[in-house]
Amino acid sequence: MKEIDTDVLVAGAGPCGLMLANELGRRGIRTLVVDPKPGTAFNPQANATQARTMEHFRRLGFAEEIRAQGLPADHPTDIAYFTRYTGYELARLSLPTAADAVRNVKKMGGSWSAAELPHRVSQKFVEAVLRRHAQAHASNDVRFGWKLAEFEDRGDHVAAVVQPVDGGEPRRVRARYLVGADGPRSLVRATLGIPWGGATGVRRDFMGGLMFAVYLRAPGFYDVFPHARAWMYVSVNPERRAFMASVDGRSEFAFHAAVHEGENAEAWTEADARRVFAQALGREIAIEVLSFGTWTAGHSLVAQSFQRGRVFIAGDAAHLFTPTGGLGYNTAVEDAVNLGWKLASVLQGASPPALLDSYEPERKPLALRNTGYAKQFADSVGLYMARPVLEEDSAAGEAARADAGVHLGGHVRMEFNIPGVTFGGRYDASPVIVGDGSTPPPDAANSYVPSACPGGRPPHAWLADGRSLFDTFGRDWTLLALGPQPPATEAFTRAASALALDLQVVHHADPALRDLYEAPLALVRPDQIVAWRGHDASQAGTVLRRASGG
Repeated sequence: MKEIDTDVLVAGAGPCGLMLANELGRRGIRTLVVDPKPGTAFNPQANATQARTMEHFRRLGFAEEIRAQGLPADHPTDIAYFTRYTGYELARLSLPTAADAVRNVKKMGGSWSAAELPHRVSQKFVEAVLRRHAQAHASNDVRFGWKLAEFEDRGDHVAAVVQPVDGGEPRRVRARYLVGADGPRSLVRATLGIPWGGATGVRRDFMGGLMFAVYLRAPGFYDVFPHARAWMYVSVNPERRAFMASVDGRSEFAFHAAVHEGENAEAWTEADARRVFAQALGREIAIEVLSFGTWTAGHSLVAQSFQRGRVFIAGDAAHLFTPTGGLGYNTAVEDAVNLGWKLASVLQGASPPALLDSYEPERKPLALRNTGYAKQFADSVGLYMARPVLEEDSAAGEAARADAGVHLGGHVRMEFNIPGVTFGGRYDASPVIVGDGSTPPPDAANSYVPSACPGGRPPHAWLADGRSLFDTFGRDWTLLALGPQPPATEAFTRAASALALDLQVVHHADPALRDLYEAPLALVRPDQIVAWRGHDASQAGTVLRRASGG
């Protein structure tokens, strides 16, 4: 059996695995990615890219390419609730179009001061972009139609076997590290014997239990739809609760309906897909069923460990969400961002292997936090009971719809206006964060207070020349020197050179930035997390050694 020698073997080429390949590939790390699927996703799957994820895409240079995918630039991205899609409208959250997001982002402040705003785009489009960029790196070998068959951590390397799913000749792989980004039924997690922690099997009227998914084409939808267009359409009635995201802004939709007790959705056919869609729509129209199947909502699961020796798990292999808030895919991307620079730094000899021991202490608390938020959102919408009176043309029906509007209007803002969830994740307990004794702002889903307290996202600002502050950061480590007369930074430059760290010193004289960071110096990691801040460079060597895992 022929052998492949590589630095990192990645099992799984969804958003997590492909993002990891981009992080490693841009740093020249030899990476083999295998996935048994024939290619990137056909079904839409996740539909919302949060602002923080878009900032990472911007850092890698393809945010504009992602933003051009999915809905037309002028298509609304509202989330709207109806008794049925052709029935009464109950509540709506109006959000900017993709074109508006580009125009408005420089005017945003407070909780939404950001380099990028969220983008409503189906995962299938994101994966295609991630794959294209991952394969452009010469050090990457991305193989769809190949699967990880077995592996063993041998202490100084990981020995594995990969093979084509069509029965072709298998290959031995010798890798320095293995990352299992291979989904909820992860072979990597199962082989390591890592159990889930958390809750599963939660039953709710909606978003708790079996769901029936249909990817469909409905060219006549807008001909019968009597309301303003949206991006997300939610039906709230006792016959069939469902949500539906527009995939292309024209005729393609990702439709997901709750399955009732006693219904055997596993045996449903295309005819059932048409029937269930008609129940949510409120009438029958011609549709083309592109694919259908079932999935289970009600998960809030986090693996009890994210690492064993030279083997790591990430994405859905490490945490499984009910998809309220769109947090699963976005959390998976940040897993890859966190792990990617650390693997590269160790493999390039700039950091000791101990740096990798910070992956679990940083990412597991975030997984617990984010699955908790997703459960909270699912409870808010899923435990709300849709009563028959909602559809009555009567005073009682009107009153019930008004009450529903209050609840759903509050819910939609809680689930979809989440700068705190998006930007507020922190690594306060990390062994490689150098704290300064300050207290971070409270963690709240719907508000975010920018803070340079070490362990969190750097506060963002737009510069006088129109650039994002983030665009001035170096590719890896950045030392911000802020204010008209910042302290000398040569000690950091010398320490970084001695440690073989790629550090760029960036000066910004605007006193407002110094005030924003509450210090004249701030060290920003390759994943754009504040590792340290201070008022002088006297401890530069100690700071850099600790932040890089020494």
